Amino acid sequence: MAAAGAGSGAGGEGKKRGASRSWILFDAAGEERVLDADKYAIMHRVDINARDLRILDPLLSYPSTILGRERAIVLNLEHIKAIITSEEVLLRDPSDENVIPVVEELRRRIAPSSATQHDGKENLSGQHDAEGAEEDESPFEFRALEVTLEAICSFLDARTTELETDAYPALDELTSKISSRNLDRVRKLKSGMTRLTARVQKVRDELEQLLDDDDDMADLYLSRKLAGASSPVSGSGGPNWFPASPTIGSKISRASRASVATVHGNENDVEELEMLLEAYFMQIDGTLNKLTTLREYIDDTEDYINIQLDNHRNQLIQLELFLSSGTVCLSLYSLVAGVFGMNIPYTWNDNHGYIFKWVVLVSGLFCAFMFVSIVAYARHKGLVGS
Repeated sequence: MAAAGAGSGAGGEGKKRGASRSWILFDAAGEERVLDADKYAIMHRVDINARDLRILDPLLSYPSTILGRERAIVLNLEHIKAIITSEEVLLRDPSDENVIPVVEELRRRIAPSSATQHDGKENLSGQHDAEGAEEDESPFEFRALEVTLEAICSFLDARTTELETDAYPALDELTSKISSRNLDRVRKLKSGMTRLTARVQKVRDELEQLLDDDDDMADLYLSRKLAGASSPVSGSGGPNWFPASPTIGSKISRASRASVATVHGNENDVEELEMLLEAYFMQIDGTLNKLTTLREYIDDTEDYINIQLDNHRNQLIQLELFLSSGTVCLSLYSLVAGVFGMNIPYTWNDNHGYIFKWVVLVSGLFCAFMFVSIVAYARHKGLVGS
């Protein structure tokens, strides 16, 4: 049954606050319902303290975290904020567009085991087969944890793929044409890549921290801890649960087997969880490698752009040198014109009008020779390109 939502008289802001407090619950029996409970009810239900519940507050910024408590796993991975116990999963904000795929996957994956749905008419060998299938089944909390890890890894990988799809063509276009539009586009893509890399790095660091600490992984074995607590009475009280609830009976059967493993000294055996975490650690590490490759490509593109800009700058300097040399030569030519254009009386100009063309010709040739000499000297010294 879905819990009642906000009243019809509540305003839009109240509805938003109510939605932010909503939880969706999946239990081991495959049942699903929506809770709109306050934090005290949630704390009492899963037996966690306020500090752990504060980690799941969407209004507060906390790093990616997977915490093992006595009766629950507190999980905060990006938009996925969940509390996992040995028999149920509480997922926050189920109406969020990024959380909806997780809800659908939980509906598909978190379902009662087929081994517990017998009609009581099977023979003894069939019961042994069911017990064998039950022994191979992972604990409920691991199945729920796997769904959340798979969802967050797939989400981050999808965001990385989208970024790659946009980034590589933009970078190639920038190398072919340097413009303000292309530079601004690449700048935005690089900023988005930096933020996404930080998010992926946080998830990777949390998984790596779990894998490096066997005690932290052992804290996530909720069924094992439940078996240790219920093992003294499992022998006498266990059979009474089976007729009423096959799911609970199956859980107690698994708990009994876990308690036997504990007696034999396997309480620190975290191989199953370690394999699960390693699989998703490799997946998130692959996503981080994609982002690292993209960052290197961006850095290479920036180096190429800087080389192009340096080359253009050098070409401008060469042009400036040519223009300066030409200006000097024309200044000398103007000096000759200025000398002969003075209104000073001198006798050698009388009856020598033909000298005009020789002065113009010789001055022009001299200036051109001087310009060529300056350019040849600059190339000889390596000041301009060949």
